[in-house]
Amino acid sequence: MDPVPPREPWLPDLCRLGRLATMLGVAELVIIVIALAPAADAEWTLTRFASASGFALWLALTITVLLCVSRGQLSRLTPALGGTLAVSMAALIAACGAAMLYAIDSSLGYGLVAESVRLQRFALGSAAIAALIVAIVLRYLYAVDGWQAQVRASARAEADALQARIKPHFLFNSMNMIAGLLRREPEVAERAVLDLSDLFRAALGAGKGESSLAEEVELAERYLSIEQLRLGERLQVRWRRAEPLPWDLPLPRLVLQPLVENAVLHGISRIPAGGRIDIELNADADTLQISVHNPAPAPRERESAGPDMSNMGIDARAGNQHAQRSIAHRLTFAFGPRARVTGRWHEGYYLAELRVPLR
Repeated sequence: MDPVPPREPWLPDLCRLGRLATMLGVAELVIIVIALAPAADAEWTLTRFASASGFALWLALTITVLLCVSRGQLSRLTPALGGTLAVSMAALIAACGAAMLYAIDSSLGYGLVAESVRLQRFALGSAAIAALIVAIVLRYLYAVDGWQAQVRASARAEADALQARIKPHFLFNSMNMIAGLLRREPEVAERAVLDLSDLFRAALGAGKGESSLAEEVELAERYLSIEQLRLGERLQVRWRRAEPLPWDLPLPRLVLQPLVENAVLHGISRIPAGGRIDIELNADADTLQISVHNPAPAPRERESAGPDMSNMGIDARAGNQHAQRSIAHRLTFAFGPRARVTGRWHEGYYLAELRVPLR
């Protein structure tokens, strides 16, 4: 029996530097709010503000480290019980820290804590504030983690949908073409089988792991070599690579091949005379740009142009948009909102562009 994979911890990961900064920032914000609020207990001097800030930041750091270390153990409990225990631990640390600070201040006579504030009020108040801060921050980060998990699942679903769309028509055409080559040109047929194997190996892993720019270009080249065997002189390809290029740049799988496939499927194969696909790659200090430019019928003519492939599960009107939406979704998840995928038809040509930030 296969071992059951460990469950992902539900408690937000506070070991990250950004989340530690969030805890420290919220703690300091609370001190600023308390200092600005009208109060009759004592006047807020610079010394008192500095000492209160130091105490709050120390508490925030201690609580964050403790929750970071105990994340695995707390996540074994239910979210309700584990969350309550995490908040209780934060309150206990704050109460103990406040009691220690009160005792030290009373012994040394620094006057950092107002004389009208008693030990019980200072300790319980600190514990209540710490518990409230931790509860709010953990709830916020829990919601953020859930949203990010949903985005990752959606990106994987988009990749899986793209993988399923690639299989039917391309496999059908490729196998027919290879069958016709077996007797006439067995070496060419063997190369086509290897290219087809590599292509579908990448398609099967579309929602898993990462690729690179070099691998994406190689995959597109293999796809085009298969299509050139099928279309012959009707398909011409021109690559333009403006070196230097970030060949090792991590990319989601299948971000270039679907654009090239659209150029063949919705462009070249629907024009009796065929045409040329221009694929250009260039990069500056900030952005990698990939463009695929090809002749194509007008959008309204695509449904009637070329052979009817509805029995292969292909929608000529929606193919470009589906692939581009999938690529845009996965690139946005990987690189943020600066990643762009655009496409437009103009005077007999279609241009698809992909932009990826390098910084």
